Amino acid sequence: MDSGVIEGGLNVTLTIRLLMHGKEVGSIIGKKGESVKKMREESGARINISEGNCPERIITLAGPTTAIFKAFSMIIEKLEEDISSSMSNSTATSKPPVTLRIVVPASQCGSLIGKGGCKIKEIRESTGAQVQVAGDMLPNSTERAITIAGTPLSIIECVKQICVVMLESPPKGVTIPYRPKPSGSPVIFAGGQAYAVQGQHAIPQPDLTKLHQLAMQQSPFPLAPSSQGFTAGMDATAQTGSHELTIPNDLIGCIIGRQGAKINEIRQMSGAQIKIANPVEGSTDRQVTITGSPASISLAEYLINTLIRGYRNGRELMLSATPPPLFSSSITLRSLSAKGNQVFST
Repeated sequence: MDSGVIEGGLNVTLTIRLLMHGKEVGSIIGKKGESVKKMREESGARINISEGNCPERIITLAGPTTAIFKAFSMIIEKLEEDISSSMSNSTATSKPPVTLRIVVPASQCGSLIGKGGCKIKEIRESTGAQVQVAGDMLPNSTERAITIAGTPLSIIECVKQICVVMLESPPKGVTIPYRPKPSGSPVIFAGGQAYAVQGQHAIPQPDLTKLHQLAMQQSPFPLAPSSQGFTAGMDATAQTGSHELTIPNDLIGCIIGRQGAKINEIRQMSGAQIKIANPVEGSTDRQVTITGSPASISLAEYLINTLIRGYRNGRELMLSATPPPLFSSSITLRSLSAKGNQVFST
């Protein structure tokens, strides 16, 4: 298959996922959505933009190849216009290249790079675009970002060749798509209440207050009260710690969820890092390590316990900012502290 096949369509349906900064997305959407509406109508492609207050957004293009690349060309042209506009008020003498990122399953990156980097070198030389494949997967996903920079024509040709490779080498295994995490306002807990910090003001957050109180009640390692409060999972300078849960093997599946959906949801809601150890021969339990600020650890533990209680009561629960009723549980939680391991039961 060559780029001519891609360009001609031949009933091939493609999906391209672009990762963009909020300012770029705003430009593509346009005033009252006029710009993206025009792109949809003129290209015939489906163009979806992820929601949420995130510094990054995902733009998904789907449809026949001819429609996809028409929409893609219009997006590139818009980015080029924005660069030209910014140059009119700049003292810079050289015009920067158009740069964008596409998101692809990590399992396809090997084929894209090629043995000894031969394939990606070929794409660079034939299109004139700069192409860089990220070494690490995007957070909480099995996808990587590919950064492409150059002229509009070189970028379009580069993406066509990347699509050829992806069509010839389908993804292997399960793909967990990257979902940008909302930036959110810093949340401070003080005096048992939750507040969202907006500028110089602290706005009460009733739902977060309730969730925090329940997390404190459920925490196997109670947090010391503080008149100063602390930031939950959103402040990199907040004091971090590590807690370990001992969970039966037959309950691990309900925590991970289908294609890792539940564990990713817990990570995103709590802001904590969660690692599930590999099974140990002869053991009926698995170790789950939670790392983060005191509040993010407590919240992650609460959400894990909520899933387990729902599973034991024969129903799957949806995690939300308003937690479901609590159920009884006999799971043993093992908490790590500076004083050593302490075992608690809830």
